[in-house]
Amino acid sequence: MTVDVQVETTIGRPVADVATFAGDPTNAPLWYANIRSVTWKTPPPVAVGSRLDFVAQFLGRRLAYTYEVVELDPERRLVMRTTDGPFPMETTYTWESTGTEQTRMTLGNRGNPTGFSHIVAPVMERAIRRATSQDLSRLQALLERG
Repeated sequence: MTVDVQVETTIGRPVADVATFAGDPTNAPLWYANIRSVTWKTPPPVAVGSRLDFVAQFLGRRLAYTYEVVELDPERRLVMRTTDGPFPMETTYTWESTGTEQTRMTLGNRGNPTGFSHIVAPVMERAIRRATSQDLSRLQALLERG
């Protein structure tokens, strides 16, 4: 079973501000509740080929995995894929202006669980959707506060 979650929100900030902040993995622990740390394996800034180690806590388990940036269209789209770890995943950020000071941000997570994760995929999908919605709300509040 494939897990495919896509959540969006509108943030009261220009695309450049939202994409610059959310598209910098260094900021992930500030708005993702489950991300504990991000360590660059390649020099910043974000570019196609960038590799980053993430440590997260999800469903009571510590997860360590490496993301590689596979697509980058600044202020429009960022796609990262895990290159190792317990749950092969692709994460996609998109940003679209909906007005002078408004950005629609979409955050998608798609993956094919293996092993035990495959068995609990429906539960994982619901948990990912809930966590992603909360993370986008946290990002919105953080950016709109300035």
